[in-house]
Amino acid sequence: MIMNKDLVVSKKILFPFILVSSLFALWGFANAVTDPMVQAFKKVLELSNSEAAWVQMAFYGGYFCMALPAALFMRKYSYKVGILIGLGLYAIGALLFYPAAQYQNFMFFCLGLYILTFGLAFLETAANPYILSMGSKKTATQRLNLAQAFNPVGLIAGLFVAQQFILKNLKSDNIMDFNALDEATKIAIKTSDLLIIRNPYVILGIVLIGIFIVFLVSKMPQSKDENNFPSIGDTIFALKNNTNYIFGVIAQILYVGAQIMCWTYIYQYAEAISIDAVTAGYYQMIAFILFIIGRAIGTYLLKHTNPGKLLLYFAILSIVFIQGTIFITGIVGLYALVGVSFFMSIMFPTIYGVALGELTEEQSKIGSAGLVMAIVGGALMPKLQGLIIDAGGNGVDDIKILGVSEVNFSFTLPLICFLFIAWYGLKVFKNALQKNNV
Repeated sequence: MIMNKDLVVSKKILFPFILVSSLFALWGFANAVTDPMVQAFKKVLELSNSEAAWVQMAFYGGYFCMALPAALFMRKYSYKVGILIGLGLYAIGALLFYPAAQYQNFMFFCLGLYILTFGLAFLETAANPYILSMGSKKTATQRLNLAQAFNPVGLIAGLFVAQQFILKNLKSDNIMDFNALDEATKIAIKTSDLLIIRNPYVILGIVLIGIFIVFLVSKMPQSKDENNFPSIGDTIFALKNNTNYIFGVIAQILYVGAQIMCWTYIYQYAEAISIDAVTAGYYQMIAFILFIIGRAIGTYLLKHTNPGKLLLYFAILSIVFIQGTIFITGIVGLYALVGVSFFMSIMFPTIYGVALGELTEEQSKIGSAGLVMAIVGGALMPKLQGLIIDAGGNGVDDIKILGVSEVNFSFTLPLICFLFIAWYGLKVFKNALQKNNV
């Protein structure tokens, strides 16, 4: 531990805490600016919903592939070095959007996102356990929720950029039938729109180089267990036999999947009720604001409530709202989808904190890799949801499934996710009660 007192954040490490916490905004920005890209690429490159979902496959697949190598790297080196590597890869991935736009190749864009998330995997694998180690274990979950409060700030900034500088300026968004255009016009529109998509990422890459320099010259505290660790085999064996951790990883896979589905397909849900992408972006903005409010309220409630109990309550309310999204048609259903974000707000850091809560710092380094790899849920489940939406064709309301439109029915996937998270919260709460009664 860096500090032994039961303070959430000590004054001695306030600046490093803020600096590391700012990273949460950086990957929040990447998440938010990427979600609307599914709809943007669909329009610009005339893709189906499932084809456009390759954006999320590339983005969240990078997390899965790099999380464990990142954790193994940081066993040998410090959290700071891991953060520097992460910022470097993040910048490279963002800058790859420049040649991708020149070649007008969808898979090149996906490659840029894939490498970008190599960097995010390093950042998340380093930052989350680093924040947990910056104080007492008693306040670790509170501290992580506090740091995670920076995340929705990045979400809102990313969405603002996507909405104001990308979606609003796409010429393809105003064209109903590309097939009716001549080839020269098609090429001109595609070239213009891909440059519009490119520019925010290139600017982001330049900004990241500046942040890299700030971290490079800043003195960061070192946790006591760094460079002092048991064998990797012993660590993995201990994690494999820790059911709280294993179920936490599963819960995290499902949570990230649910979050990305609710945020990505808000545009398709809005399209089904004749709301354009720019207006849908405003609804997503409201969802992010509710996410921030929920995170703030949740962090306060954690001072007085067991994390498992709070996770259970928020998951139950998510279940209620997502059922409204499925079964209530029109604008009210969209309101319910927006409202889910309030109750999703505390899930990621709370699951993260309770899953790692009883682990040693060395176990947390490797264990954090499993929880970051769990972000792959954001790659797999939106793809599956896209296939459901495509069941009747490339539209969003082609057929009815069990009495509701295909886009409404597709939200049964997040419903299943929230059911498991509610069970996990209940399990964690019961375990805490048993320990207190011993």
